[in-house]
Amino acid sequence: MSDQQVDHGKRTWLIATSCAGAVGGVATAVPFVSTFAPSERAKAAGAPVEADISGIKPGEKLTVEWRGKPVWIVRRTPEQLAALSKFDNELADPNSQRTAYPTPEYARNAARSIKPEFLVVVGICSHLGCSPSDKFQMGAQPSLPDDWHGGFLCPCHGSTFDLAGRVFKNKPAPDNLEVPPHMYLSDARILIGEDKKA
Repeated sequence: MSDQQVDHGKRTWLIATSCAGAVGGVATAVPFVSTFAPSERAKAAGAPVEADISGIKPGEKLTVEWRGKPVWIVRRTPEQLAALSKFDNELADPNSQRTAYPTPEYARNAARSIKPEFLVVVGICSHLGCSPSDKFQMGAQPSLPDDWHGGFLCPCHGSTFDLAGRVFKNKPAPDNLEVPPHMYLSDARILIGEDKKA
């Protein structure tokens, strides 16, 4: 038998306070650790966005939001598609070879698209982040050349883009409009932000 007497009251007190401290530590740590997980809003901000394109008529545009940016889906007319090759020598980067906004491989063609009829681009000018205006009508118009064949005009500093989102030479915008990753889920639905099947 031990010479020292065991103080059962003290032992109970130490065990109780240790357990309470551990519970308090866990209660404090759980909310702290959970702050490192992305919020639902943050997850949604980067998540792919699905769009119904069945209602877009030739010559019309649908705008959807992806990662807080406007993404334009333009259904081009046969005339608009035919005009794309007429001005290659007037474009700064007709083949989308610049790397500031890398163009996906499937959009490195004259139409800059998977399906020539549909253009999918981020509607933000590569100059200062303004949003260009639609100028789909062909012909002379204010701030546009007399032989205009449709496209976009950035009203802030006058950059012009054709209907493939390619910037014309000698304009403030240094690059073409960005083509986001995207893929077709069906003839009527497109997914923006993911291109695993493309």
